[in-house]
Amino acid sequence: MTVFVITFLLGCLSVMTVRGRKGNWPAGMPVARPRLVAVGGTYEGTRGRPSDAYVVQERLIAAASGAVGAEAAHPAAALALGAVVTERPQHAGTMERDLRACAQAAHRAVRAAALRDPASPELASTLDLVVLDRTEIPRLRYAHIGDGGIWHCPKGGEPRLITTAWQGTGPRGVGLPAAEPEIGTLMLRPGDRIALVSDGAVRALGEGRMKQLLGGGASPSVCLDRLYDEMAAVEPKDDATVVVAEFVTA
Repeated sequence: MTVFVITFLLGCLSVMTVRGRKGNWPAGMPVARPRLVAVGGTYEGTRGRPSDAYVVQERLIAAASGAVGAEAAHPAAALALGAVVTERPQHAGTMERDLRACAQAAHRAVRAAALRDPASPELASTLDLVVLDRTEIPRLRYAHIGDGGIWHCPKGGEPRLITTAWQGTGPRGVGLPAAEPEIGTLMLRPGDRIALVSDGAVRALGEGRMKQLLGGGASPSVCLDRLYDEMAAVEPKDDATVVVAEFVTA
């Protein structure tokens, strides 16, 4: 029986907010800063072999999925995310090339592990990551490789997939040749949401249904509940991971 696991991860808050207060804030009072508040989880597939991993920080969210068929799928995802966290792309700068370097670091980490183990010559992992920049006009930088996806859910608008899924044959991801990431930038408004969806979740529900479930005015936690209710109905073979993050400024 598939184990249903939802792990709630809230964006780390380093400041306090005061609600219901009128007038100007006293000098020295901490001010809330833009951040991503996220909730996510992994629905374990019936294959019984872990493949997905994800990490949530205040301005960094990343998800990875080991290539289907790899004997050490889960380590590939963990290695990729470990390299991403080590690179600290949310502090490296505000240029798209910083995320490219981050993806390259993940590629090197997974490739090095494959070279050390002759039994896993095609060790690979998908990778989706987003970084919130604290600029005058808030924006999100993102990097994507593989057949997962990153969705933008504008407040009051329809969700749309902002990355391109891999359409070729065989796995594609960090750790394999031609591991060139798709890089982009997205302007954000308060209340906008971003969803990182693993390839297992896409295969289980399809892009059309994913769009329907990500839309609407439900809270991120309710949105995730609905997604996983449908996962339980289809019993996906592979791990299915979804992380929904809302951009907040107060």
